[in-house]
Amino acid sequence: MAEGKYPINIWVNEERFEKLQNAGLADICEEKLAGMKVIMVFADDKQKDKILQVFPTAKFDTATTKSIELLPRDIKDKIFDKVIEKKNINILGEFLKEY
Repeated sequence: MAEGKYPINIWVNEERFEKLQNAGLADICEEKLAGMKVIMVFADDKQKDKILQVFPTAKFDTATTKSIELLPRDIKDKIFDKVIEKKNINILGEFLKEY
Protein backbone atom coordinates (compact mmCIF):
# COMPACT_ATOMS: atom_id res chain seq x y z
CA MET A 1 0.00 0.00 0.00
CA ALA A 2 1.36 3.42 -0.92
CA GLU A 3 2.33 5.76 1.88
CA GLY A 4 -0.43 8.22 2.66
CA LYS A 5 -3.19 5.96 1.34
CA TYR A 6 -5.58 4.69 3.97
CA PRO A 7 -8.41 2.31 3.08
CA ILE A 8 -12.02 2.55 4.08
CA ASN A 9 -13.39 -0.98 3.76
CA ILE A 10 -16.92 -1.23 2.43
CA TRP A 11 -18.50 -4.66 2.60
CA VAL A 12 -20.28 -5.81 -0.54
CA ASN A 13 -23.41 -7.94 -0.35
CA GLU A 14 -25.18 -9.44 -3.39
CA GLU A 15 -27.19 -6.27 -4.04
CA ARG A 16 -24.10 -4.08 -3.93
CA PHE A 17 -22.16 -6.54 -6.08
CA GLU A 18 -24.88 -6.33 -8.73
CA LYS A 19 -24.61 -2.52 -8.66
CA LEU A 20 -20.84 -2.79 -9.03
CA GLN A 21 -21.28 -5.18 -11.97
CA ASN A 22 -23.71 -2.79 -13.65
CA ALA A 23 -21.23 0.06 -13.18
CA GLY A 24 -18.39 -2.06 -14.62
CA LEU A 25 -16.60 -2.14 -11.27
CA ALA A 26 -17.02 -5.76 -10.18
CA ASP A 27 -13.28 -6.32 -10.58
CA ILE A 28 -12.44 -3.91 -7.73
CA CYS A 29 -13.94 -6.32 -5.17
CA GLU A 30 -11.61 -8.36 -3.04
CA GLU A 31 -12.58 -11.58 -1.28
CA LYS A 32 -12.21 -11.44 2.50
CA LEU A 33 -13.48 -13.55 5.37
CA ALA A 34 -15.11 -16.72 4.08
CA GLY A 35 -15.95 -15.41 0.64
CA MET A 36 -17.37 -12.05 1.70
CA LYS A 37 -16.41 -9.25 -0.65
CA VAL A 38 -15.09 -5.79 0.11
CA ILE A 39 -14.10 -2.70 -1.84
CA MET A 40 -11.51 -0.30 -0.55
CA VAL A 41 -11.85 3.44 -1.04
CA PHE A 42 -8.58 5.18 -0.19
CA ALA A 43 -8.08 8.43 1.68
CA ASP A 44 -4.91 10.50 1.57
CA ASP A 45 -3.47 12.15 4.69
CA LYS A 46 -5.59 15.30 4.40
CA GLN A 47 -8.79 13.34 3.72
CA LYS A 48 -8.07 10.96 6.62
CA ASP A 49 -7.67 13.90 8.99
CA LYS A 50 -10.92 15.50 7.78
CA ILE A 51 -12.84 12.22 8.15
CA LEU A 52 -11.59 11.81 11.71
CA GLN A 53 -12.57 15.41 12.48
CA VAL A 54 -16.02 15.37 10.86
CA PHE A 55 -17.11 11.90 12.03
CA PRO A 56 -16.34 11.54 15.75
CA THR A 57 -17.01 7.78 15.79
CA ALA A 58 -14.37 7.14 13.12
CA LYS A 59 -11.05 5.71 14.23
CA PHE A 60 -7.74 5.21 12.48
CA ASP A 61 -6.18 1.79 13.04
CA THR A 62 -2.54 2.71 13.55
CA ALA A 63 -1.57 -0.72 14.87
CA THR A 64 -2.39 -3.15 12.08
CA THR A 65 -4.36 -2.27 8.96
CA LYS A 66 -3.73 1.48 8.74
CA SER A 67 -7.39 1.74 7.78
CA ILE A 68 -10.19 4.10 8.71
CA GLU A 69 -12.73 2.22 10.82
CA LEU A 70 -16.06 2.76 12.58
CA LEU A 71 -17.56 5.20 10.12
CA PRO A 72 -21.35 5.40 10.51
CA ARG A 73 -23.17 2.99 8.22
CA ASP A 74 -25.06 5.77 6.42
CA ILE A 75 -21.75 7.46 5.58
CA LYS A 76 -20.33 4.22 4.15
CA ASP A 77 -23.57 3.83 2.17
CA LYS A 78 -23.11 7.35 0.76
CA ILE A 79 -19.48 6.61 -0.13
CA PHE A 80 -20.60 3.43 -1.91
CA ASP A 81 -23.34 5.33 -3.78
CA LYS A 82 -20.77 7.94 -4.90
CA VAL A 83 -18.50 5.14 -6.20
CA ILE A 84 -21.41 3.80 -8.25
CA GLU A 85 -22.42 7.27 -9.47
CA LYS A 86 -18.88 8.17 -10.59
CA LYS A 87 -17.92 4.62 -11.62
CA ASN A 88 -14.64 5.17 -9.80
CA ILE A 89 -13.23 4.56 -6.31
CA ASN A 90 -11.33 7.88 -6.25
CA ILE A 91 -14.28 9.90 -4.95
CA LEU A 92 -13.36 10.93 -1.39
CA GLY A 93 -12.23 14.44 -2.33
CA GLU A 94 -15.56 15.17 -3.96
CA PHE A 95 -17.48 13.31 -1.25
CA LEU A 96 -15.89 15.31 1.57
CA LYS A 97 -16.82 18.64 -0.05
CA GLU A 98 -20.32 17.99 1.30
CA TYR A 99 -18.93 18.11 4.83
